Amino acid sequence: MTPHATTPAAGAATGVWLIGARGSVATTAVAGCAAVAAGLHPPTGLVTETAPFNAAGLPALDSLVFGGHDTASTPLPKRAEHLAAQGVLPHWLPAAVHAELTAADQRIRPGGPVDGDHRTPEELIADFATDLRDFARRTGVARTVVVNVASTEPEPAPGTWPASSLYAAAALRAGCSFADFTPSTGLRHPQLAPAARVSGLPYAGRDGKTGQTLLRAVLGPMFAHRALAVRAWSGTNLLGGGDGAALANPAAAAAKNAGKERVVLADTLGTTPQGEVHIDDVPALGEWKTAWDHVAFDGFLGTRMILQTIWQGCDSALAAPLVLDLARLLARAHEKGLSGPRPELGFYFKDPDGDESALTEQYAHLLAFAARLGHSR
Repeated sequence: MTPHATTPAAGAATGVWLIGARGSVATTAVAGCAAVAAGLHPPTGLVTETAPFNAAGLPALDSLVFGGHDTASTPLPKRAEHLAAQGVLPHWLPAAVHAELTAADQRIRPGGPVDGDHRTPEELIADFATDLRDFARRTGVARTVVVNVASTEPEPAPGTWPASSLYAAAALRAGCSFADFTPSTGLRHPQLAPAARVSGLPYAGRDGKTGQTLLRAVLGPMFAHRALAVRAWSGTNLLGGGDGAALANPAAAAAKNAGKERVVLADTLGTTPQGEVHIDDVPALGEWKTAWDHVAFDGFLGTRMILQTIWQGCDSALAAPLVLDLARLLARAHEKGLSGPRPELGFYFKDPDGDESALTEQYAHLLAFAARLGHSR
């Protein structure tokens, strides 16, 4: 499974291949990209559309060409209608970008493995890599970024290949950079990680930082910098939709919580306070999520105090602009000949490739990376 990567010549179009391409995050990303590119909506939430990135040489939003893998069959225009009905997308948007959604949906290929699929891991990797090469050939994109936005997987049993790692291996084989927006294994599979490091491709991950953990990445350093002793930090997530159903599996929830706990407990505070994060599936909430945190801490002379926060948001709308940011940044990094893990993109992840977990420091590294990407254009 030795990957082979080349750096294509610069071109007008950039491919974005989404794993879980008919899911809520992917649908929101495709529809939102089309809306912003057409001037139908401002680029709220798109960090790469802010002033510090103007000179980074990133591919334009209207140059992004979408495709992907998915095991679901509901077409993107219909998925967009469902999201609009829940208030995730503006009610007028599915009709306004119907052509772009239809075009992207026609470039989605069947994923796997599914029940009754008897292909070996090697056969699946080869088939997925062929899909990526066909996509590049048919669309004429200069390079493709593969972004995993599928549902969270449980940790795999030793010696097995989870779907996320099959897709990651196919990305390497097809010469595509890779971002893992989930806490799934992906490129960190023990049989794949060494190949990723020598692939000549840039990659980043894992597990997008969109809500509760984003807030923790700000609050954790506050406690540490003010020398306040955190005794306990507990949290609860109430969510529905596909994520809620997937995370109802205790093994998948454990994989998700590992990144949440790392941001505050292990990296930022340097200690392990009492408390856990609980994830509850509430189907009635649909695409919306409520995250509650309870922080018990000691102040001067041991005075005991409490901080409580409530975050209510829509993960799809929070995640989609970050997916577009990562695709643009990795495409430009690939164009510049950069390879290997990109810790500069830790700003976007709960469990980043770098060691820094404080949001302010991560943002500084991201801005420095943008300047590097724009140097000697």
